[in-house]
Amino acid sequence: MRATTIHAPYDIRVEDVPEPVVQLPTDAVVRVLRSCICGSDLWAYRGESPRQPGQRIGHEFLGTVEETGSEVTGVKRGDLVVAPFTWCDGVCDYCREGLTTSCEHGGFWGAVGYDGGQGEAVRVPYADGTLVQLPKEAASDDRLLSALLSLSDVMGTGHHAAVGAGVREGATVAVVGDGAVGLCAVLAAKRLGAGRIIALGRHQVRTDIARGFGATDIVAERGDAAVEAVRELTRGQGAHCVIEAVGTEQSMSTAVNIARDGGAIGFVGVPHGSGTGLDLSVLFARNIALRGGVAPVRAYIPELLPDILDGTIDPSPVFDVTVGLEGVPDGYKAMDGRTALKVLVTT
Repeated sequence: MRATTIHAPYDIRVEDVPEPVVQLPTDAVVRVLRSCICGSDLWAYRGESPRQPGQRIGHEFLGTVEETGSEVTGVKRGDLVVAPFTWCDGVCDYCREGLTTSCEHGGFWGAVGYDGGQGEAVRVPYADGTLVQLPKEAASDDRLLSALLSLSDVMGTGHHAAVGAGVREGATVAVVGDGAVGLCAVLAAKRLGAGRIIALGRHQVRTDIARGFGATDIVAERGDAAVEAVRELTRGQGAHCVIEAVGTEQSMSTAVNIARDGGAIGFVGVPHGSGTGLDLSVLFARNIALRGGVAPVRAYIPELLPDILDGTIDPSPVFDVTVGLEGVPDGYKAMDGRTALKVLVTT
């Protein structure tokens, strides 16, 4: 079959690889219908996150179950399913507590020796704990498939950030970052009842999506100017809830400085390039809470899925470019060059 591999910085290829097969009785094989490229994939693409030559890549996909191991009971051949960006057994202490990304037997797609999501098929370990069944009729609805694919990562990660920030009815929320996760965080904040949502971003195509998702204000400035703008919008106090969806030192500094005393920051931006860390004395003095990390999206899918199916939320606009599997290398170039927000891959 064909699958995406990474060989060196800026060297993404689509190559022939062995077809996946059931290796353990808890496995399933999923034939991929839709996958996508994540902003976090770009760190490997740029050489900032090490990979072995020929390693598989991609961690967001949905498709149909092609084969199951003898112990798999939750899904069967022909089922339409979505996979979160990590697999998990669903029964360990962490999984039962909803922290599926800390599963004792879990792992990440594209890890050495495992399939990546940007390919024609994937072997899924612990299929019962990992896969979530979707309505079969969704397979014929391209828009709905795109919206459902967001459950594999960006919508669940945006929701995790909103939960970490303590978003609640009537709260003022500020979102730092206009990537797909930041935009989904705007959508999540709106869903949770935020009264005001301030989106920080300077790319009009993206901020237009943010407005469509529920943002009431846009701040295009960065650094100190962004802090001043948010303070001005909030009577000098800052936002009750701040979502940090970038991961740089500047973005976290901005998040702290636009948070209201007694507020909270939900951070989901993968940390990179931050050498000095946070000044805990500032958080201490101003009673600012900090929560977040790798989003346990498998735990959020049952909550978010019904709202996508009934149209309450529609994350599909974050996918602004579509390529076939052979076009994945061009998709990476487009996202790296910021000519695409998030690239959808059809197989």
